[in-house]
Formats: sequence, C-alpha cells, structure tokens
Amino acid sequence: MSLPTISPQDAKRLIDQGGTLVDIRNADERARELIPGSKHDALSNLNQLSDTSAPIIYHCRSGARTAQNAARLRAAAPCEAYILEGGLEAWRKAGLPVQVDKSQPLPMQRQVMIGAGSLVLSFVLLGLFVSPVFFAFAGFVGAGLVFAGITGICGMAKVLALMPWNRSAVGA
Repeated sequence: MSLPTISPQDAKRLIDQGGTLVDIRNADERARELIPGSKHDALSNLNQLSDTSAPIIYHCRSGARTAQNAARLRAAAPCEAYILEGGLEAWRKAGLPVQVDKSQPLPMQRQVMIGAGSLVLSFVLLGLFVSPVFFAFAGFVGAGLVFAGITGICGMAKVLALMPWNRSAVGA
C-alpha cells in the first residue's frame, strides 16, 4: 500500500496543527542537515510509532527512499500518514527552515563515492602512465563496489567510519 504525498507547505500546516515529521535518513545524514523539530527514526531500524492520532509525515533527502519504502512506513504508522513530496530538498526549496551543521562530516555514502572514484581514477592514470599492473587495483575497487551493492556490506564505509572526522557522527 502506498502513502499519499504532501507538499512542503501543506506538511508545514499539518505540523503546526500537531502533526509529526519523521526523518528516516541515517544518523550521519541527519547530523549534517535536518528540519528543526523533526523526529528521527532511521529506516534501517524503523520502529512502530507510539499510538497517536496526529498525522505523521515521513521524509528523506529527496523523497525516493520514502516512496520506495511506503509499505513499511505505512505499517509503522498507527494513524494517518504521508510522504513529504521531494523530501528535505523540496522543504529547503520552499523556503522552510533547515538546520545545517557544516562541521559534521559528509554522509557516508558520499564519502564512499568520493573515495572509490578517487582510487579508480588514480589507478587508471597510474596504469596508463606508470604500469599496467595498476589497472588490477582499479578492478579491485570496482569489484568491492559490486560486492557492496549486492550484499549491503561496504568495506570502504567500515574503514571510513573509523576515521577521526566520522567518530562523532557515527555515535550520533
């Protein structure tokens, strides 16, 4: 069963009347940017929300995760529920308040993309200009990304989570 979408302006009105905005993003994403007053219930460990008669509005960054998981979100809501159309990005574009903490690290997914892309590019360039052996290293990084996509286990993300700049966000 799908959940209906609601515009940021209509969501704001519903929240002002007692509705609850629930952020389903991971803690590292939320640490960097959030909608003030929203509650956090990450999709990775979604809980059944306590009995409430007030409507619930779920949001992610762009609206894609909430739309893909509408059935799970519907099951977790004991009342009327909606998906924020366009997510946090649409909320910000509508001129509604967003709290940003640029001192927080980039979300882990972006760090992995930057790290993997940089490694592949470096190994390809080294393969072209130094030794073809480096092409194997680029292939290794690519294989790791395929493995992560299939299994949901990303070795690079696990290593990056241990880095000093990520320690506070991981514990959040």
